[in-house]
Amino acid sequence: MRLTDIHRCEIRPGHLVTWTLHPTTVETVAELPEDARPPAYVQEAHVRTARTVREDGLFVPTWLGTAFDIPGRVDLDVLQGALRAWTLRHETLRSGFRWVDGPLGSPGPLNDELRRFTLAPEAVVLHREDVGDFRDGAVLSRYLQDRFDIAADALTWPNFIYSAVVRDDGTSVYMAFDHTNVDSYSIFRIADEIHQLYTAGLDGRTVDAAPVASYVDFCASERTHADGIDETHAIVADWRKFIARCDGKLPNFPVDLGLDPEGPLPTQKLMREWLTDDADAAAFEAYCRPYGGSMTGILAATALIVRDISGQQVYRTVVPFHTRARSEWSDSVGWYVGGAPLEIPVGEVSDFDGALDLVRSALRAKRPLSRMPIARVLKLLGSDFRPTSPDLYSIVSFVDTRGIAGSERWDDLKAYGLIRVSYGDQVCAWTTRLHEGLQFAARYPDTDVARKNMRLYVAGLRDMITSVALEAPDRAASRGAGNCATSPHGPAAEDRAPSGALTRP
Repeated sequence: MRLTDIHRCEIRPGHLVTWTLHPTTVETVAELPEDARPPAYVQEAHVRTARTVREDGLFVPTWLGTAFDIPGRVDLDVLQGALRAWTLRHETLRSGFRWVDGPLGSPGPLNDELRRFTLAPEAVVLHREDVGDFRDGAVLSRYLQDRFDIAADALTWPNFIYSAVVRDDGTSVYMAFDHTNVDSYSIFRIADEIHQLYTAGLDGRTVDAAPVASYVDFCASERTHADGIDETHAIVADWRKFIARCDGKLPNFPVDLGLDPEGPLPTQKLMREWLTDDADAAAFEAYCRPYGGSMTGILAATALIVRDISGQQVYRTVVPFHTRARSEWSDSVGWYVGGAPLEIPVGEVSDFDGALDLVRSALRAKRPLSRMPIARVLKLLGSDFRPTSPDLYSIVSFVDTRGIAGSERWDDLKAYGLIRVSYGDQVCAWTTRLHEGLQFAARYPDTDVARKNMRLYVAGLRDMITSVALEAPDRAASRGAGNCATSPHGPAAEDRAPSGALTRP
């Protein structure tokens, strides 16, 4: 599923219909008791950051979304039933937060508490609004973005919206969610799930599927585990050393971004590029497999390229990893992402193989740190990490999507993952392995310097991947001659499961 923004996902004119939770459903929230299951640390950090930035006078939309087609004339009643059934499958969509001193979004002291509430399944009723006809795709995309900004806001509830653009030959579905509810893997699964439910509805049957584990339950479990450590824990010590080596901050992308330290939070630009086709992507993966797979290769290439651009001899970054550690979470919608601090002393090596070896060692050593929420660690460190932008740090992420149900149909269905590009002083970059090859997408500060250096980075990444792919057959032959074709490490988990995520895109 290609990542893009709402303006570049092939929006065509048609008749717009939207669904949100029914006003009577929303009214019942005020009377709901507190849900004892607390927010995840990543959810709480996201909401608090949104409030801080809002109080500083800036509205920064950060929703994620998906787009896909349903061929043929649509039955809107059946589609509505499918959307409701999908919503009921994933408890996080029925669950929201409020401050103990007032409604979500109201001002309050920094030490106030965020409490959860959760609707019962039978209380979920969708309200359909017939918005009207749009004759211009660009006008429609702007309308959808504006509507999604309000409906999928971190400081309101409900914080998601479904929409459909209906035409005689087919319907395009657009769905947007506040980040507290979803990550990239959640977004990638939606098209197939909705198609299954819709097709079953047309046939007058139900989908025979096992119940999906609740992200709300995961939040409670993860938080209990995180609250079990204190400032003396080894994970906290590792982060303390890492942040000290980053001059007391979490790392930005290590090239000049042309930022004004005293200036306002800059607007951002979207960059999206095809890096390679399927053949080169497969060759690159094969070359990198003994070191851990494509994710290791992307990080190694990045370390070398940014050294060439900026001269920095140590590449420091926070690497996102999924936290779906048990199979029961694999089908669950939620924000299952943690981060690990990585330091690659790339100045010590002269070639790609040397960088691969460094990255492999660093990932082995530091990946376990991603299971402890960063927000919990920062709280224990006692440092002043009061957020002034929606992104606490930059990321370089890799996700292999080929094993996700329905991924082989994404191109035919015009399926996209949607990124909201608004404001930010960090770089968030995602490389996605699709059946067609490798796609790169990023949002970055909209400055001339950043644009130049990001283009240098992407050009370098493409060149390195293709040059490594050219060497892959010779490398494979030499491994075979040496009787070591099978890596002692096997394919890394990063190549078998979603490794990255849209962390604060």
